[in-house]
Amino acid sequence: MKLSDMFSTLARNAEELEKRVAKWQEDLGKSGEDLMENARRWRDQAAKRQDDLNAQIKGYFEEADEKVRAEWQKAKTEWDAEAARMEGKTVEMRARASGMAEDAAADWAEAYAANMVAYAQKVQEEASNAVAAATEARAKASGKG
Repeated sequence: MKLSDMFSTLARNAEELEKRVAKWQEDLGKSGEDLMENARRWRDQAAKRQDDLNAQIKGYFEEADEKVRAEWQKAKTEWDAEAARMEGKTVEMRARASGMAEDAAADWAEAYAANMVAYAQKVQEEASNAVAAATEARAKASGKG
């Protein structure tokens, strides 16, 4: 193979590599946009579910007696304070992570998301237990009434 042929081959290969890299970057950009859109959609759906749940809870407690309302308000106040504390901690942690290199920040964000999902699953399990306990209590109350 002549030296000029080698240079031509190298130039073609470099050009092909540049095209592939551009395509990969484009695909990664699309994936990122898709991920962001999915996250926005999930957040919107979560907000709707929360609104529906709030309306349902309001309906339950409009029918409840004063003692139940007082206990519920106390628990809700404590949960809201804990949620606010967590949000503050998150802002603080994100601020510290913002100074990281992009790769490290991405790793941190993924680890944070995984931890929040695990936490949400724990809360969901507790919610399931609460639903089961409520159903059992309602069945007992209906049987006595």
